[in-house]
Amino acid sequence: MSTSFTLHATDGRARTGVISTPRGDIRTPAFMPVGTAGTVKAMLPGSVRATGADILLGNTYHLMLRPTAERVHRLGGLHKFMNWDRPILTDSGGFQVMSLADLRKLTEHGVTFKSHIDGSKHEITPERSMEIQRLLGSDIVMCFDECPALPATDEAVADSMRLSMRWAERSKLAFGDRPGHMLFGIQQGGVTEELRAESARALTGIGFDGYAIGGLAVGEGQEAMFGVLDYAPEMLPADKPRYLMGVGKPDDIVGAVKRGVDMMDCVLPSRSGRTGQAFTRHGVVNIKNARHQDDPRPLDEACTCPACRDYSRAYLHHVFRSHEMISGMLLTWHNLHYFQEIMQGIRDAIAAGTFADWEAAFHAGRAAGDIDPL
Repeated sequence: MSTSFTLHATDGRARTGVISTPRGDIRTPAFMPVGTAGTVKAMLPGSVRATGADILLGNTYHLMLRPTAERVHRLGGLHKFMNWDRPILTDSGGFQVMSLADLRKLTEHGVTFKSHIDGSKHEITPERSMEIQRLLGSDIVMCFDECPALPATDEAVADSMRLSMRWAERSKLAFGDRPGHMLFGIQQGGVTEELRAESARALTGIGFDGYAIGGLAVGEGQEAMFGVLDYAPEMLPADKPRYLMGVGKPDDIVGAVKRGVDMMDCVLPSRSGRTGQAFTRHGVVNIKNARHQDDPRPLDEACTCPACRDYSRAYLHHVFRSHEMISGMLLTWHNLHYFQEIMQGIRDAIAAGTFADWEAAFHAGRAAGDIDPL
């Protein structure tokens, strides 16, 4: 019933290793597909696993509102409920309360808000967030934190970060002793190095099984995000996994790994798949464009996913334009496959000590652009 994190190799600041849990190993660097409401949209759980995913992310805010954490618990927990027997990480609900909920009221105790679904009133505190995640049965639990809407003043970011640190202490106490489950703290502090350092000191003083870097990928731009990642990961313990929340695009992922990040998640591969965007080693392909309508070639000739193996660009264009469900299914599978291919390439390169060469080839391939139209 134990959990552990083992580093196998480093190359510069990039790291590869394994997070071991009772439900299976998570190879790092790891990209976690997002299963917001107990499903990765347009995918069967077995199909998600076939892309190479070791772990999924579930959403505390959405699941507490519908179908409710208590109902999921009565039905055997989230793993059984959604038919996914490998590790699940659940976020704390803080970001969604900030971005989705109506009439949010923040106090030292927690947050009260009205559901975006039906207007019903709810409260999340650090203690309630821990209870919801326990009822769901997630393997990796996130502390409840406060996510300030940006842009914000330095004073507002500092106040928010310090509130999150007090909530982190309460989350740790409420989490208790749960063998086989991990609790991650979340570093905050915006784009200010001193605040990030203060947050890291507070979190390491409390002590967690892993550490997330929160409050990025919220519109600040890649340059500012990488500026924070140039120092933030190394403020956190080297012997614990480091998780960058809500990232991201393929080049964001590679840049984050280069700076010492071990885990990431993002809705981008599935959301883009449903809107006709495919990520490939040659960059982003918009399958909706008319140039694809007579093209018998695959989306990516080097890809082995079902969309590329069994279907042409012309077919993918047709089913997207026809609003057929198979369009989102195939393009989401392709995108998740490609993201997991990136992660495997990164892990292999770090282990071989060739990450810089792999990174250069990755960027060169994407810079070359899509294949020429027929």
